[in-house]
Amino acid sequence: MRIVVDTNIVFSAILNTNSKISKIILQPKSKLNLYSTGQLETEIAEQWGKLKKISTYSEIELRKTSTLIISKIKFISVQLIPGNLFNAAEKLTSDIDIDDTEFVALTEHIRGKLWIGDKELISGLKRKKWEKVISTAELYKLILKHP
Repeated sequence: MRIVVDTNIVFSAILNTNSKISKIILQPKSKLNLYSTGQLETEIAEQWGKLKKISTYSEIELRKTSTLIISKIKFISVQLIPGNLFNAAEKLTSDIDIDDTEFVALTEHIRGKLWIGDKELISGLKRKKWEKVISTAELYKLILKHP
């Protein structure tokens, strides 16, 4: 299954390696193929100070954890996403959260599902009949076979 992960999902995984999110990402027998764009790496770099501040990890532990989580994700250049898909994604996100355009466009491009925790974005996309989102609970049940 192809899954596009957004920044908040990755932040959550980095900050709590015992969470359901981390368990999904780090599951060794998972059939998930996780994808994102360079926007994820940029946002992690931009928010590194905030991550350090709210984390319980030392700088070294935080770097190791971040590297481990990110190593499970395949990064796709936005230049590879056809313009028509990017434009359609921009229309979907423009009045909800324009910052998530790349993630929606990539989801369309790889014909996958978008894993997000942003309830406002989820409901906004669903109002527009875009149903290609998957929740942490759905993935956890599907991948880890837990109720």
